[in-house]
Amino acid sequence: MDLQLRGRRAIVTGGSRGIGLAVAEALAAEGADLAIVSRGADALEEAAVALRRHGTTVLPIAADTRDAAAVDALVARVVAELGGVDVLVNSAAAPAGSGAQVAASQTTDDLVREQIETKVLGYLRCARAVAPHMVEQGFGRIVNISGLNARSSSSLVGSVRNVSVAAMTAALADELGRHGVTVTVVHPGLTVTERTPGMIAAKAAADGTSEAAAEAALGRGSRLGRLVTAAEVADVVAFLASPRSVAINGDAIAAGGGQPGVTYY
Repeated sequence: MDLQLRGRRAIVTGGSRGIGLAVAEALAAEGADLAIVSRGADALEEAAVALRRHGTTVLPIAADTRDAAAVDALVARVVAELGGVDVLVNSAAAPAGSGAQVAASQTTDDLVREQIETKVLGYLRCARAVAPHMVEQGFGRIVNISGLNARSSSSLVGSVRNVSVAAMTAALADELGRHGVTVTVVHPGLTVTERTPGMIAAKAAADGTSEAAAEAALGRGSRLGRLVTAAEVADVVAFLASPRSVAINGDAIAAGGGQPGVTYY
């Protein structure tokens, strides 16, 4: 299937590593021109060099999505240098921890504020900045990377931030859909990224088991019996970022391999 992304212009926040980098890879492979955004300039430059092998334009832009002025400036630069913006993938947020979570009754105000500022308001700032350009051209795709903590009570902060992203997604979709702009949210589960080896080693040490046993235990949280990779999540995101996905708007798509023992409908 041709995803019709060749020549499209995309912004991927959190694009220097993890799921964000995998999404940038998938979009570049489909022929999209890209701006990848994160706070670390060195990591961005390294990622941009790798992504350019697909033959598309890749702009590495160091910016902090917690700063509204920085977000407005990065979008203005993308529009000026790429000629517009068709796709926004919001992925600039720290992944949920796989270890022990802070008890709900001990969760501090500052911890909640930090997560809301980065993941919820950061995503909103980016969506707010690209929306006028997408509405004017009558086409756009906004994909918010959230997480399956939205469906779990094991982490108060994880649940609050991810449910908030889902609610924001639906509200934006209600407003923008009639203008040809769809907004969706993807909920990855525990995903294989460059952080995974360290996470597995830490779990093995804590459990007193081998790393193979620790990895197998983590994989049992998926109906696949293994962890989903960042590239596999990116395949889902690339479809949602494409014109082909027009029938999906405002909805949440789980991309964690399936949660055993539950039914969602």
